[in-house]
Amino acid sequence: MSINAGPVKIIGGGLAGCEAASQLSRRGIPVRLYEMKPGRFSPAHKSPQLAELVCSNSLRSNAIENAVGLLKEEMRRLNSLIIQAADATAVPAGSALAVDRNRFSAFIEQKLGEQNNIEIIREEITEIPPDGIVIIATGPLTSDALSRTIAARTEQDSLSFYDAISPIVETESLDMTKVFAASRYNKGAADYLNCPMNREEYEAFWRAVIAAEEVPLHDFEKKRFFEGCLPIEVIAKRGIDTLAHGPMKPVGLIDPRTGEQPYAVVQLRREDKNGILYNIVGFQTKMTWPEQRRVFRMIPGLENAEFARYGSIHRNTFINAPKLLLPTLQLRSEQRIFFAGQITGVEGYVESSAIGLLAGLYVWRLLSGNGIITPPPETALGALTGHLTDSEKTFQPMNVTFGLFPPLPGKIRRKTKKEKGALYATRALEALAGWQRDL
Repeated sequence: MSINAGPVKIIGGGLAGCEAASQLSRRGIPVRLYEMKPGRFSPAHKSPQLAELVCSNSLRSNAIENAVGLLKEEMRRLNSLIIQAADATAVPAGSALAVDRNRFSAFIEQKLGEQNNIEIIREEITEIPPDGIVIIATGPLTSDALSRTIAARTEQDSLSFYDAISPIVETESLDMTKVFAASRYNKGAADYLNCPMNREEYEAFWRAVIAAEEVPLHDFEKKRFFEGCLPIEVIAKRGIDTLAHGPMKPVGLIDPRTGEQPYAVVQLRREDKNGILYNIVGFQTKMTWPEQRRVFRMIPGLENAEFARYGSIHRNTFINAPKLLLPTLQLRSEQRIFFAGQITGVEGYVESSAIGLLAGLYVWRLLSGNGIITPPPETALGALTGHLTDSEKTFQPMNVTFGLFPPLPGKIRRKTKKEKGALYATRALEALAGWQRDL
């Protein structure tokens, strides 16, 4: 691939763009980092600083027995600017890594400003630069003008602007004595797990749904929901039987233990090819996370469910990564263009930063004349990027979770969650060390 010489152009001064710029700069690659603030702000951003934290000051767990804690540790070992800034500006938060937002952004802006091969340009980019290497790291609130450009360059239906996400649960945490496998009317393989409810259970569940605390919408998110992906609480508030005639309809499902059709059914659909995770079908929601745990654990079989992802509906610009991107984060149709951060279809500050880190490393390898080497799937970095290239399922944004990793060998069912996490971490860090040597 022939590429014009010149600075790498990074569009977006959020966490992913800043991380990519840092990785390139420290390896001698000149960078132009474009940030539209303070000339223009997205609906959620308030500060003119780079790497602004919007929704929370927490980067979640620091324990490596937790998938996001492991991801942070891998990033530390790869000299991540974002994790360095978080460690330097941390505030007390138990086992979580929380930061002073203003000091965090100031730290990053100072470090990037000290690099003489990074030019920070404060202007809005509405078109993809026509030549040279470009990293698009504009995040979930990409401007309308640039979104139109990306849609035109890719395919209109490959760019999403709102997420309607159902929760995902870990298979090992389900009580299979209360769940039966079946497809409606026995058509095809028994691909769904079904959680049956009698009328009393259903009505108690319905009352909990309509009374649950919800996450308040931002002003820019106050929109009409599509009828095809309504939050379950919106459906429930239309009447006591609306869920039983909607996402919980039992038609065509017979409980083999009773020989009868239940009053209502919650269906779970396999989320990954290894059957480690199951999606709660049709349960997109605006409930808070604690309320989701409380209410959804009322479902028979889910009393002790562990959630790999919670449901949500929010503004989120992201591409259909498995369709559009190579495993190297390059656009299939134009490989000088890389994507990084949340626009690729990952969720969370840490995950967005991690994809920015990889984009920086990949561009460095490309420009240095070496082949791009992707991280092993056993690592958190590899598992996360594997999610972006797995075309076997409907693509939705995702946080890092051990459900994305290759299964551990041997019998581990009786091990505690922390013990299993430690095994994943040991395997991951060994694989990461080998990958670092290859880099």
